[in-house]
Amino acid sequence: MTGVIARRLLGSLGAIFGASIIAFVIMRVLPGNPARLILGPLAPPSTVHSLYRQLGLDRPIYVQYWRYITQFFQGQWGYSYSDGAPVRTLIGERLPATIELALFAFLITMLASIVLALLVTYRRRPIADRIVRAIAYIGFGTPPFFVSLILLIVFFSTLKILPGPEGRLGAQVTPPATVTHLYTIDALIAGEPGKFLEAVEHLVLPGVALGMANFAFLVRLLRANLLEVSREPFITVVRGKGLRRWTAFRRHALPNASLPTLTAGGLVLGEFLAGSVLVEKVFNWPGVGSLVYEAILKQDFSIVQTFILLSAVMFVLVNLGVDLLYAVIDPRVRVRSVVTA
Repeated sequence: MTGVIARRLLGSLGAIFGASIIAFVIMRVLPGNPARLILGPLAPPSTVHSLYRQLGLDRPIYVQYWRYITQFFQGQWGYSYSDGAPVRTLIGERLPATIELALFAFLITMLASIVLALLVTYRRRPIADRIVRAIAYIGFGTPPFFVSLILLIVFFSTLKILPGPEGRLGAQVTPPATVTHLYTIDALIAGEPGKFLEAVEHLVLPGVALGMANFAFLVRLLRANLLEVSREPFITVVRGKGLRRWTAFRRHALPNASLPTLTAGGLVLGEFLAGSVLVEKVFNWPGVGSLVYEAILKQDFSIVQTFILLSAVMFVLVNLGVDLLYAVIDPRVRVRSVVTA
């Protein structure tokens, strides 16, 4: 088990290092002088050159990288000259909204995948199977921002049963008392079920839009694994011992088929945390994605650079946790680690 943890940690550090290199290089190869972007086109060259040196951009590239990576892990993420605030403050204000949306999208994606995969494999219903596969194909082939627009047209503009691009709450609703900065949880803590339902209603459409493509991936993966496991000899054995079909399926087939889905779920959650830029913009969601979109338009590269590396760190940490959980759940991982050691 110790060997598994050590290998996962080393792999995670390597992934973070690679992501930091990519983020650093991308910001350096983009056209334009950062000092000129900060000061504006009318600033005299001497002032631009002075700021260029103050930013350390005249130093060797390896010195710039070391300064960049050490400051990042010290929490010094730079300053947004377009918003007039430290990047850490701006991201800290927006991050809870992104986390809440990502967790909600992950929850409904996993639940829908499990329920529909069970539905089409337990009794092998051909019509239901075709419908689920059709939904999966649509999810695979449709960009999230287009799904967002379709959902708004159908459920907000036409049916008028769900709120539109209003953000996390309606305009007339005040946020609950802050405890976790997640409105759903804070509303429950404050004993305000009305605000809880309001927050959930505003999460539904962006959550579905964000999770559609990954639902298509997860439901197909779990369906294939369930079909494969249900044909294994041990299922026949437990059925022969007198277990009912549903009990054998639930206790033995589903847990074994869910192990690959658990690993994929970590990738999905990491993607939700890092990849909600366009969905947040469509729904006017006040998260980090909207902040990054606005920063790109303003050429505020300090925010973009921090977002790239922060997304990579969150993605790696989530998947590290899933890998370690996988090693705890599946004894075969621990056995392989002992054998290879």
